[in-house]
Formats: sequence, C-alpha cells, structure tokens
Amino acid sequence: MKIQDNLSNLEQKLDTTKKIKIYLCGVTVYDESHIGHARTIIIFDVLRKYLESKEIEIELVQNFTDVDDKIINRANFEDTTAEKISTRYIENYYRDFDKLNVKRATNYPKATEHIEDIIKFIEKLINNQIAYPSKNGVYFAVSKFPEYGKLSKKRIDELESGARIEIDESKKDPLDFAVWKFSETEPTWESPWGKGRPGWHIECSAMSVKYLGENFDIHGGGRDLIFPHHENEIAQSEACSNSPFAKVWMHVGMVTINGDKMSKSAGNTKSIKFVLEKWGANIIRLFCLSGHYSKVIDYSEEMLKENLIKWRQVETCYYELVHADSNDQEEVIQIIEKTGKEFDNALEDDLNTHLALSSFFQLTKETNKLAAEGKLGKENAQLIKKEFHRMKNILGLHIPEIFESEKQEIDNLISNREIFRKEKKFEDADKIRDKLNEMNVELIDHKEKTIWMKKEKIKAEN
Repeated sequence: MKIQDNLSNLEQKLDTTKKIKIYLCGVTVYDESHIGHARTIIIFDVLRKYLESKEIEIELVQNFTDVDDKIINRANFEDTTAEKISTRYIENYYRDFDKLNVKRATNYPKATEHIEDIIKFIEKLINNQIAYPSKNGVYFAVSKFPEYGKLSKKRIDELESGARIEIDESKKDPLDFAVWKFSETEPTWESPWGKGRPGWHIECSAMSVKYLGENFDIHGGGRDLIFPHHENEIAQSEACSNSPFAKVWMHVGMVTINGDKMSKSAGNTKSIKFVLEKWGANIIRLFCLSGHYSKVIDYSEEMLKENLIKWRQVETCYYELVHADSNDQEEVIQIIEKTGKEFDNALEDDLNTHLALSSFFQLTKETNKLAAEGKLGKENAQLIKKEFHRMKNILGLHIPEIFESEKQEIDNLISNREIFRKEKKFEDADKIRDKLNEMNVELIDHKEKTIWMKKEKIKAEN
C-alpha cells in the first residue's frame, strides 16, 4: 500500500459516502498543553468540521498517553502518584481546548485503561515471530518488517544506533524497539513476560485498532512524530494484522519561537492557558491556521497582533450584518459564490487553511465595504450571513450571538444618550457611556448613520 502523506484530492482518497475514521495522537499528560499542541489539534478540528459540514459522519479518536517516564519523573518530583499527575493535566487539557472551541473527540482512550488490549496485541506479534522477549522487555524486530521506513523514507540499512534509538544490549538489533518494558517502578502491570508497562508506540497501535479497526482513514499528529513513533506504529500494526494500516497520514508542522523548536524540554513553551488569557481563542485559532498545516510557523507577538487586526474586521462584519437596514440592493450573489467556492477549494486542496482564511477575509472585506457605502440591504445581509457563519463555524471562530432583546437594550441606551447630550445633561450621558464601555460596545460611524458593535476583550490590547 502506498503511503499517502497529504489530503490533496480528498474525495479521491477516501470514501466520503461512509463514516470517516480518524486517529489523532494526543498529548503526554505530564505538564500543561502548549501552543504547539494547540496547532495540531486545531488543524484536525477544522478538518473534522469541514467534513461534517458536507454531512459526512466522522469518528475521531484522540488518545492520552498517561503512562510514561516523564509522568513518573514528575510524580516523583512532586511526591505524588503518576495517576494524580495525569488526571490533573487531562482535566487541564479539557479546560484549554473547550475554551479554544475545539469539538471533543468521539473517544479519548487512555493507555492505562487498555493494558489488556496492549498485551493481546503484543502476544500476536510474538506469535507472528516479529517480536521477542529479552531480559529487559519485549522488542519488535525491525529487520523482520521489510517495509520499515516507508513513511519517513528512512532505509533500515542507513539507520544507525543514536540519540533517537534506545541503546540496550539485550536487543538483537540496535534498531529494535520496546513494546513492553520490564520495571518495578509504579505504575506497573503483570504480563505473560514479566511485570512492567507498555512501550510508547504500542499504545497507539492497540487503541487505534480497537476503536477504528485494522484499516481506517486518517492517522495524524505533529510532524515530529513521523519517526520513530508513526513509523513504528505502521510496522507493529501491519505486522500484527498482515493488512494495511491507515490510508492517509497527516502531519502538522511545529510551532517555533524565535526560530527554535518550541518544546517542554527546551523550556521555551507558551502554554495554551497563558496565550488564551492574553489573546483569546479566536486569535490563537487564526494564528494556528495562518500557514499551511504541514509547514513550520513561528510564534511572535507581531503575528498575533496582525491576526487581531483581521479579527476586528470579522467582528465588524458580523455587526454590519446584524444592523443592516438599507433598502439599497447591491448584487452580492457573485461575491458569495466566488468566496465560498474558493474557500471550499482551498480546504479540498490539502486543507490549505491559509487560502481558506483569505477567502473568508475577502467576504468580510466586501461586506464591510458595502455597509460603509450604505448598500448593505436587509435581504443581502441575510444571504451573506449564511455564508459568513458557514465559513466561521468551519474555522472554529466564535462571536457571541446578539439576540434581539440585547440589541434592543443597547439601541435604547444609545438613543437615550443622544437625547441627554442634546439636552446638555452630560452627567447622565456619561453614565450611559460608561455602561456601554462596560459592555464593550463601540460605535461605528457611517455617512448616514452610526451603528454599534461589541468587541471581544483582548488583554494584550491593554
């Protein structure tokens, strides 16, 4: 089976008349999730929302790695248990990604809840004579899987023991990797080969097959997982089932900071919690979608400020549509159809979110222009609003809906303020102004009228 490494011509690669099954490698829960994690998960959130907008049923499984040396080390450092560490950061994960307007996965399996499945998986590998027990654990014999390297394009004869390959004299070959590690350090589980815990790679193989079957549609994660994690997953899974694994592989580029990889080990991460408090969910999503998903993007305050400016135009567009009352009717069908088609074509072409955003911003720009010229009629506003919300929802952007009762309340406040000003009751007018400020209401002047909008509070602007 040829490995597909992008989503170009999505309709040709997947049977979109059936449920599409996606497995996304999640986070290792020993610390706060950072903006690099956010980018990967937001990209897959947009993919899912786009497919669902086409009425395609999606089953998305995203795991938590909740048994790992990093978790155990953190637990030892804090004099607590690995379970308490993983539980804390899983709860924080949900807190962060709910705020980022990410739709929850169908399932969030944890490695610790699937030990029996993992042991059965390893037994199959041993029975197929492609895994073997040693004094330190059970290892996968890489040399017995001739296609090893087909995802990462690495050749077995070129791979050497090094920083990314665990050195262990009990292995038959330096390239062999652990599927079960013997250990006396908790947490551990009993197995037919000895007490210990699973290797990292085997967790995802066992859980993806359990929930999605031996051959599913899309498997993905961060680009740094291609080798060795995803390469090892392919080898394990296909050696176990003697059938192809995932149809399409999708890898999201790293987020760098000042050109360096953002990582917990380097100590240069920006936690989602920190960035959310400063910039809000919409700016983070625009940032994460601003480049092609497979490419590196660099985190900078300047780039976030650029996205904030764009977001203010999106907010303006929404409120122009809310307030539209002109009887002038400018032709808008062509604008809607053009930007809508370009938006869809961009996402169909290897999920090009950068071009999709450009189409969305073009629609908002044209709408704001019509409004400024007094040519945004009620009927046209309704037509534009439908496409505006479609694009916005696929991109996962959120503007709190203004209901008629709130709109009427603000309209009345503004009207009363104008009356007080005309009557020179400036103290009363100022009280209303202060109340409007507390509600984040800002006035927008046009040639013939003044409308209002509610701006999202962004701490970074203050």
